[in-house]
Amino acid sequence: MPPTPSLPVHPPSAPPTTNGDVSRPPPRSQKSMTKAERRELQEKQRAAKAAAKAGGPLNGAPPKQGSKPPALAPASSSAPKRPSKANEPFTPTAATSKMPPSGRARGLSVSVAPPANARGLRIFSHFGLPKPVSVVKGDIHPAILRLALQFSEFKITGANARCIATLLVFKTVIQDYVTPPNNTLSRHLMTHLSPQISHLVAARPMSVTMGNAIRQLKLDISKTDIDLPEQDAKDALCQEIDNYIRDRIIIADQVIEETASKKIKDGDVILTYARSSVVQKVLLGAHAEGREFSVIVVDSRPMLEGKRLLSILSSAGIHCTYILLPALGAIINEVSLVLVGAHSIHSNGAVYSRAGTALVAMMAKQHSVPGRCML
Repeated sequence: MPPTPSLPVHPPSAPPTTNGDVSRPPPRSQKSMTKAERRELQEKQRAAKAAAKAGGPLNGAPPKQGSKPPALAPASSSAPKRPSKANEPFTPTAATSKMPPSGRARGLSVSVAPPANARGLRIFSHFGLPKPVSVVKGDIHPAILRLALQFSEFKITGANARCIATLLVFKTVIQDYVTPPNNTLSRHLMTHLSPQISHLVAARPMSVTMGNAIRQLKLDISKTDIDLPEQDAKDALCQEIDNYIRDRIIIADQVIEETASKKIKDGDVILTYARSSVVQKVLLGAHAEGREFSVIVVDSRPMLEGKRLLSILSSAGIHCTYILLPALGAIINEVSLVLVGAHSIHSNGAVYSRAGTALVAMMAKQHSVPGRCML
């Protein structure tokens, strides 16, 4: 006698849920599940998502035998459907690229592809494209914007030239500054200058001379008398900036020129690297005093600053030779004096200068050629 088939029994409070001819119990809440059951449910959900992305069957089930593959669209049909906007990657258009960062939707990762005409070696691909001047929060003075563009485009180069340009622009910013009510100039002006400095640093990292000048300016601002009228305080700060340029840069360069020009003698072959404003003044001053000498200008990429120095010295009547840095070893034996520029000299005696100066100094030391380093 065959056994009697047993029917599924469901609690009276929850009716059975059917899907075709298969009966399933109602879904249980995760709170009532054990830890193992919750882990098993999460693994099934992950497997279902992975199968959906791969285009395969859900839950990892193999396809049934005899099932037909999905029909392909005929070749003569219209253009294929575009993916939905939810799955389509965001590509910036001309309208979105002109929008400020604050006006774009949050949570979108904008990836700008390099232009098609960009050329370069693959070994330098990790450097990336030049970054534009970033937008800094706060009110940026128009003079600061103009100076930042000049820095980023390398229209103003050289440690002294950049420092003087920065201080002169700060004089304009200070004169146009107005102290808000219930504030003092000595405290609020520092807050006003912070975004200006950040914008300049974002355009191009500041030189050592710029950092020293900005620290001195902040010290002068903190020492301003709060009882002094606003215009008088601004005039006093501008006078301190003028004194700094005169004492720390102009007069210091004149002392270096007088000392270095005495080292140049008739018949010397002087070697210099790239272009230094102080070295240029020394060579022009010695030539104006009637000394006869020749100059070898060593240059390197990417700036090729020595071309500018070569043009100035040649127009003054000084005999010059122009070579690139790799050819230094072939001509170092003909040199009698080396003059190079420097951005700064640290307290431990280390010299900070442009890339390539160390190679020139080591070659001169190896061949016993006397040299001088000038700020």
